[in-house]
Amino acid sequence: QVQLIDSGGGMVQAGGSLRLSCLASSRTFRFYSMGWFRQAPGKEREFVADISANGGDQIYADSVKGRFTISRDNNKNTVYLRMNGLKPEDTAVYYCAAARQMGQPVTSPGGNYWGQGTQVTVSS
Repeated sequence: QVQLIDSGGGMVQAGGSLRLSCLASSRTFRFYSMGWFRQAPGKEREFVADISANGGDQIYADSVKGRFTISRDNNKNTVYLRMNGLKPEDTAVYYCAAARQMGQPVTSPGGNYWGQGTQVTVSS
């Protein structure tokens, strides 16, 4: 059974930091790109960051470049999203994602497995 457990959300003031974690249920995920999306109320789910299977390549949305850092520790079956310099517009539910197709990012049309989401709220 495929399961992604994301955690680490919370409420912070603007300029603060959080680190999100995504624990995969199986070591199988080490062969696949993983990443993060977010969805604010009334908005479409949007891409945030992607990391390749071995961690060598990362992709970021323009809105978070320079502030967010994605990383992974395959020994722990875990992907992280370090968020610095948080802004109110970063407020959203953040969802961990794992690509369904080997060698493809989470932005590929092949679709993803999804975590349950963790709420990030940034106050002004």
